[in-house]
Amino acid sequence: MAWANQSTTRRGRKKSGKSRGLRRLLVILLVLAAIVALVVLALRIAQRVDVPLPGVPEPEPTEELTQPAHCPDVQLLSIPGTWESSANDDPFNPGANPNSLLLSVTQPLQQQFGTDRAEIYTLPYPAQFQRPGGPPEMTYDDSRRAGTDAARDVLAAKHDECWLTSYVLVGFSQGAVIAGDIASEIGNGNGPVPAENVLGVALVADGRRDPEAAPTVGPPVRGIGLEVSLAGFPFLPGATFSGKRSGGFGDLADKTVQICAPNDGICDAPVLTDLLGAIHRLFNDYIQNPVHAMYHTFAIDENGTTTPQWLTQWSTDLINEAPRPAHP
Repeated sequence: MAWANQSTTRRGRKKSGKSRGLRRLLVILLVLAAIVALVVLALRIAQRVDVPLPGVPEPEPTEELTQPAHCPDVQLLSIPGTWESSANDDPFNPGANPNSLLLSVTQPLQQQFGTDRAEIYTLPYPAQFQRPGGPPEMTYDDSRRAGTDAARDVLAAKHDECWLTSYVLVGFSQGAVIAGDIASEIGNGNGPVPAENVLGVALVADGRRDPEAAPTVGPPVRGIGLEVSLAGFPFLPGATFSGKRSGGFGDLADKTVQICAPNDGICDAPVLTDLLGAIHRLFNDYIQNPVHAMYHTFAIDENGTTTPQWLTQWSTDLINEAPRPAHP
């Protein structure tokens, strides 16, 4: 019996020792779990209040992008139509043609915005079109080329110096062809400024108007640009009709608007695949039709908003919503 009691006591001691070991292990595990939980909690709190943990390097602050103090937030480049500019005109106070359509847009904008917010720049270029029997002038091809080169130079020079400046392009007639060509270059990655820096493009009576390239605002028009309608046709010496723009407006398609008055033969020319329709429009819509010279009063909407009024408000909205880069 004594032997049996002794054996039972030993078994009790063994069980008691195992229990104590398990309890110690459980305590250790609980302590480790608590430590892990505290570390996780500390990390979450540190992330929320942005307090660096000891021994953890603090991230470098993001450097704010700035540009020189004299740089405007926005440059609006206005490109007048044929006979509405000259190569030696003043870009900030143009006087080559006081009746220039786009002066009714640029002058109100100059009155509304300071030059720090918006630089309103009217492109000086020949703006000529040599006609049979007319006075000696530069050909359309040469004038257009000179205007395109000048516009590229203006944009590139501004971007080189003011890399955060945004841009608005507005063109009428020959100026719309130039502005549209440059917008196409920019939108397809080959222009003087990045596409993301362009806020908007407005083309009025564009000879290369393609209804599929960008929306046309205002009353519906049936035709296409004259240069598209007569693409490749030797219409006049020195006047090459270039057809549609390759690639359209690319990344600027959604930022581009086209304005064309119905029966304006420059932007609403007949589609020549419909020969009978083209002949009908020639005699009924175009002959002795002065609509191309009437955009001062051409109404865009049912409220009677004229083209200059619409363009002024459109430009104002873009400028007001444009980024405001910091200056050092």
